[in-house]
Amino acid sequence: MSEKTVIRFCGFGGQGIILSSVVFGTAAVEYGNKYGVQTQSYGSEARGGECESELILSNEQINSPIADKADILVAMSQQAYNKYIDTLKIGGLLIIDPDMVTTLNERKDVDLTKVPATKTAFEKIKSKITANMIMLGFLQNFTGLISEESLKHVIQDLVSEKFLEVDLKAVDEGIKISKNIKR
Repeated sequence: MSEKTVIRFCGFGGQGIILSSVVFGTAAVEYGNKYGVQTQSYGSEARGGECESELILSNEQINSPIADKADILVAMSQQAYNKYIDTLKIGGLLIIDPDMVTTLNERKDVDLTKVPATKTAFEKIKSKITANMIMLGFLQNFTGLISEESLKHVIQDLVSEKFLEVDLKAVDEGIKISKNIKR
């Protein structure tokens, strides 16, 4: 039987939503011997518009690039949360940034985890644009779907040299957050 995990990252343009999905998926495929399919959608606005990326990871070949329900939903804006919360399966993992998603449709059938990515990016890294990397560090450590080493290797390969140091520091902050609220 196939072990398949569907992760949906959502937020608004400029938050690095698509980059997050590409980085996580590349780490799983290149270093974790997984099959992966990544799709994305975003509004016509360059920044600030709705943005979503779906990542399917599996131990076996993936026959469809589309999944009905996500196992994990990472919501980094209220608008995206509102649109995609119903796509999270019963028993799924909901990860939100509580500074960006302030009104919850209280679903009692999912596992809610609050990750203060934007606040941590601003206070610890001094750069709000690293919130996505904090989420990636958290997601890596919390789920164990990929290794820390593979995540950092892919970031080194895909991220501009200009942002590499702060992005790796942000990943470490996300891992710290995960260790403090590990299940």
